[in-house]
Amino acid sequence: MVDVLLGLQWGDEGKGKIVDFLARKYDIIARFQGGPNAGHTLYLGDKKVVLHTIPSGVFHEKLQNVIGNGVVIDPVSFEMECEEITGLGVNLKSSLLISERAHLIIPTHKILDKASELAKGINKIGSTLKGIGPTYMDKTGRNGLRVGDILQPDFKERYKLLKEKHLQMLQQSELLDDLNNLETDFFTSVEKLKQYKIIAVEYWLNEQIKQGKKILAEGAQGTMLDIDFGTYPYVTSSNTITAGLCTGLGIAPQHVGKVYGISKAYCTRVGSGPFPTELDNEVGEKLRKLGSEFGATTGRPRRCGWIDLVALNYACMINGVTDLIITKADVLDGMDEINVCESYTINNQKIVHFPYDISEKSIQPNYTQINAWEKPLSTCQIKTDLPNSFNQLVNLIEKNTNVKVSYVSNGVGREQLVNM
Repeated sequence: MVDVLLGLQWGDEGKGKIVDFLARKYDIIARFQGGPNAGHTLYLGDKKVVLHTIPSGVFHEKLQNVIGNGVVIDPVSFEMECEEITGLGVNLKSSLLISERAHLIIPTHKILDKASELAKGINKIGSTLKGIGPTYMDKTGRNGLRVGDILQPDFKERYKLLKEKHLQMLQQSELLDDLNNLETDFFTSVEKLKQYKIIAVEYWLNEQIKQGKKILAEGAQGTMLDIDFGTYPYVTSSNTITAGLCTGLGIAPQHVGKVYGISKAYCTRVGSGPFPTELDNEVGEKLRKLGSEFGATTGRPRRCGWIDLVALNYACMINGVTDLIITKADVLDGMDEINVCESYTINNQKIVHFPYDISEKSIQPNYTQINAWEKPLSTCQIKTDLPNSFNQLVNLIEKNTNVKVSYVSNGVGREQLVNM
């Protein structure tokens, strides 16, 4: 059976810590989409580690970690990440498997990404500028390069064809000035990538399922950034939802078991796009400071707001969530009051469904207020320790989503999770 863990908001929900916590129950952790735009933060004692492409089970001995075909890989950033993890005593060459079908980010993908954002001006998407979008565009346009291609004798010819296509699109862009240096780094890192186990992941995973192995599929970004069901066009370029694991790993739907959905006790978003419960005021700034809300990958300050149960219910429905996990609940220890959005008002109508397009709509979130916690959540170790006011929040979440809250994260530590 294959369980899946994914984000239910706009990313940054704390998925890395939860995968790291749950990993001990599994034999295999598999990433199924996204690329180095992901930033999954783990704490090993006092050391903070941010993973971008490598699955979050990498620090558990005897676990196999898999990068699936739905992931896009930048050889340069991958090499840097591998060096950091290897320096922490992990033998990646034995514990990491890479799909030969995963697509490669090449230097001109990054340049195209920057050129596209510059051209959009004030309407920019908020891309991480890591070449993710252009790589997925080449994948669907049937022009892309895959990891398996680097093992072919004509790889450089294949690379040149794709580069020439990009150069025609870029024409005389001044962004091309550094291309030679980028290519030098790229081909050096490709040689390093060849040293890892590159296999037909879909066959390998299905064989592990037959043998009764337990697999956890790890999503990146969040449901509200899904290319089909997110806040389009301010979304990522892949399917971040449960269905994405089938296409991103080559696993049939009947093998999917539990769906762990991760949500913060409030909301954040990086980059452009609609955000109904955003607090563009001193309260939002306070949330940002208390939660250290700065992008793990980009370092950009995150936009902050109250938890949105309209969006959360929608995300639970789309993903078939069986277990809800609420993270960063302890951040609200410092708030004088907590608000929970249970409905929207649009054009004088109260609604509880998430609209098809909220980019152009004027949305008024309708809030239920909860009193500040009677004691800090960060001091709680078991369910009965939790304050009544926090339990009110849990009850509202469960009522609006029809999904049980299974765990509450109340600190950054690996063991700071309350079993509900």
